[in-house]
Amino acid sequence: MKRFGQSWILIPLLFVFFGCQKIEAQKGDTLFVAFWNMENFFDTADDPEKNDAEFLPASEREWTQDRFDKKSHNMSRVILSMNNGTGPDVLGMSEVENKGVVQSMVDSFLNTINYVAVHDDSPDKRGIDVSLIFNDDKFDLISSEGLVVELPDNYPTRNILHAVLKTNEGDTIHFFVNHWPSRRGGKDESSKNRVAAASVLKQKVNQLFADNPCRIIIMGDFNDEPGDISILKTLDAKPFICKEEETIPAEVNYPQLLNLAYKKFNDGEGSYKYRDDWNMLDQIIVSGKMAVSYRCGSFTIYKPNFLLTRSGKFEGTPFPTYGGSRYLGGYSDHFPVFAKFVLK
Repeated sequence: MKRFGQSWILIPLLFVFFGCQKIEAQKGDTLFVAFWNMENFFDTADDPEKNDAEFLPASEREWTQDRFDKKSHNMSRVILSMNNGTGPDVLGMSEVENKGVVQSMVDSFLNTINYVAVHDDSPDKRGIDVSLIFNDDKFDLISSEGLVVELPDNYPTRNILHAVLKTNEGDTIHFFVNHWPSRRGGKDESSKNRVAAASVLKQKVNQLFADNPCRIIIMGDFNDEPGDISILKTLDAKPFICKEEETIPAEVNYPQLLNLAYKKFNDGEGSYKYRDDWNMLDQIIVSGKMAVSYRCGSFTIYKPNFLLTRSGKFEGTPFPTYGGSRYLGGYSDHFPVFAKFVLK
């Protein structure tokens, strides 16, 4: 469904134009950034400090090493098919149990690319964290940290991963990988938890803006959409719409966040389907300084044919690993999203 007619749609796009240039005129290295909710990417070992009993060989799901390997292969197939078959330069992930599962996938199935994994163990009780991999041929890791999110009821949730990478040309980019609290208990009732996560992220972004108008890329499964209060008000991520082949601003208002997923959301598209409604939960948000490098129209919900459910009432949705408790041998219940940038 389209989002026109709602009051917040009237929020202006606060660009400050100092002249324009066509995207084709940009010169430099293309940066391909993607995010994917990996849907319960667990190993097969019992972690006594986490509630991972659902994904063990002796569990009802029979999560064996063969099934783990199949999942790793499937996810890698999608990842390697991105960016014209060369894989993303940076990939953020959610719902991974630990760094080990990411490293195993990289070593076994992504070893044609020099990926380095960045991870932060969070206090989430199920042990589903966020991670990031980057192409070490294009970046150096400067630092990483986990931003702790404290919920109103003190229930432990995922940290926000903050990784600082530097390109070969010396440009520093701050990446934030998110998986905000779920809508369990109802969207409205649980909204305060996602507002809490947005507040932590916004505080860190404001600190960065106070020091320098820097390049920031925020990505994740926010469990809210671009028009919800946590994104639009608390994080203050403004709608950003520009079409392919359109001119782009040479400068924009730097201390500002712009949501690249907004147009897809406004068009009624989504990365995750709940009942009969597509939800734009997976988003990429950038700072004004990063928006200058954005290739207009490149934000994409990635739907290769082999990732789709082919028939039945779920036709056209992502083909998951499980359907309820029944093993299907698929991928994830979310589509990946990506965007392209040209670093001048």
